[in-house]
Amino acid sequence: MIEPLGPLSFRLARLADLPALVALYAADPLGQTREGPLNPLNQAYLEAFKVMEADPHQRLIVAELGDQLVGTLQLTFITGLARRGAKRGQIEAVRIAPAYRQRGYGKLLISHAIEECRVQKCALVQLMSDKTRPEAHKFYGALGFSPSHEGFKLSL
Repeated sequence: MIEPLGPLSFRLARLADLPALVALYAADPLGQTREGPLNPLNQAYLEAFKVMEADPHQRLIVAELGDQLVGTLQLTFITGLARRGAKRGQIEAVRIAPAYRQRGYGKLLISHAIEECRVQKCALVQLMSDKTRPEAHKFYGALGFSPSHEGFKLSL
């Protein structure tokens, strides 16, 4: 691991962060095939941001080093009947900017999300990782996550 450049801070994303967030998604190898135009920013991103911002069960979290946005993830709180009405924390879209990887910032970002889940009284935290990301699988395993389920998707 490379030496950290400094301490991270965490906050909810703001509308002004949207271009940087979409650029993080697009910089990812899978994101290069999935993300839309960045300039001008695709209207769908703005609409999705507004929906997430208004939903108390959604947190779009950013990690900052000083005034530099270096990472993000989406955290969703899901209440269900299974497991005696347990609440779950669902982590999605984890990204650390390429220049800041291998410095422990991903671990800090995930740890922050887990703590948010504890505060919300979640019974468990879950996430999915694309099968083409073996390094990410090792990363999540080292943080205590186990590959307990097989995921399925249906594109509409």
